[in-house]
Amino acid sequence: FDITASNPISALRNGTSCCDVKNCQTLFYQSTLLVRPVVVLHKEQQPHPLTARIHSSPPLYAGSDSNAASLHWTAERVLSIALLALGPVAYFSPGPVIDYSLAAALTLHGHWGLGQVLTDYVHGDTKVKLASAGLFVLSTVTFAGLCYFNYNDVGICNAIALLWSK
Repeated sequence: FDITASNPISALRNGTSCCDVKNCQTLFYQSTLLVRPVVVLHKEQQPHPLTARIHSSPPLYAGSDSNAASLHWTAERVLSIALLALGPVAYFSPGPVIDYSLAAALTLHGHWGLGQVLTDYVHGDTKVKLASAGLFVLSTVTFAGLCYFNYNDVGICNAIALLWSK
């Protein structure tokens, strides 16, 4: 498999395969694959092909060999599965441990979810910092409120059971 070939797509079409991960990464980050043709039509003129470049930039906070994003993704999935399991456990055996576990898990789940929304829709250094601070305050107040409810009232498990009983 020749990565330095002038047309890497033709090398793939010829039935060659890339077994080395480094070669695959090199193949997919070649500048020839990051250019796509664009056609702009002017009145009474022939189409003129232009090129638009797609810029790939390194991650901002993690090195290219870091697995922090993968660990975060795995933690989100584990938390989601734990929340699915906590539902029936909370119904069949309510108690303070389950109440506080639900408070922590629900707060963390909401924090990570809203953090993804902020990542997708908030741009600009100042706006990102303000939105992140606001999210941290919201998550802290949410967790404190759920803990207060667990300590001074019936708790999350019994509150949900009371809602379902009526």
